[in-house]
Amino acid sequence: MSWWENADGEIRVLIAPDNGTSGTAAGNLLSLCHPKSGIATDYLFINEGLHELQWFKKSHISWFLGDYVCEDGSLYLSTPVDPVFIMLPIFVDARMKKGEEPGKFRQLDEILYIEGYPGYQHLLPVLEKSMGIVCEVKEIGSTKFFRLDDSKVLAWLCAKVDRLKQTLLTLDKNYAAQDEKHTLIEAVSIVREYMRDEPWVELLCNHLRLNLQDLTIRADDNCLSAPDNMPQRSVQENGGGESTNRKTAKTTRQAKKVKVEKDSHNIKDMFSRATRSRTKGP
Repeated sequence: MSWWENADGEIRVLIAPDNGTSGTAAGNLLSLCHPKSGIATDYLFINEGLHELQWFKKSHISWFLGDYVCEDGSLYLSTPVDPVFIMLPIFVDARMKKGEEPGKFRQLDEILYIEGYPGYQHLLPVLEKSMGIVCEVKEIGSTKFFRLDDSKVLAWLCAKVDRLKQTLLTLDKNYAAQDEKHTLIEAVSIVREYMRDEPWVELLCNHLRLNLQDLTIRADDNCLSAPDNMPQRSVQENGGGESTNRKTAKTTRQAKKVKVEKDSHNIKDMFSRATRSRTKGP
């Protein structure tokens, strides 16, 4: 766990992997486009792995950081994310497909040049292997050219959904008790958080013989049942959680009454009073 100070002098706490002996520096905070919303979102790139940032906040919590007290008790947690999800929209645009044409082959460094987003260039060392799973690759001399392949993307998505299904069954007995279709819908709904409905979710649903409407209903149910202190995914550049569906659900619910704390004091005031009391004479 580490903490850092932003440009405004505010302290933030982050739980992230150690760079280790093979790591390069302490990692880079990259601004990339969220693959579903297209909104500029912060990601952590460390140990040649990409991590999204979860934001967790509860009321009346502070951090003790050495001899410093941080009033804001929020927590940022980095979790690994497959870079293929992040790069799908970029590679869709890069092939410049027209009609039924398969599109063009492009070099990686050319694809990753996104105006206003220099962070994509940091991913160049890991994308050759990652994107090779979902792309046709042609090699001319020592140069490789990539073009996104829809059939490979579908096969990759099916593998992701199958793995999620197996994981869900081991995490909660409720999944084992329900029928396979409901578990499949849950797995596809999770994958959907990282993709636009058109074309990928629709393509996946057609292949799995699912109704897209079933996913929408499931997502709405999850939003209404999600607790207020649930971690928010993909931190935007303004520092807030990006989970738009959950935010919408919260605004539609009745606002909670503020709980009045009796005989309690701000911890910052307690420390300042203790400091002043020590300066007084006997």
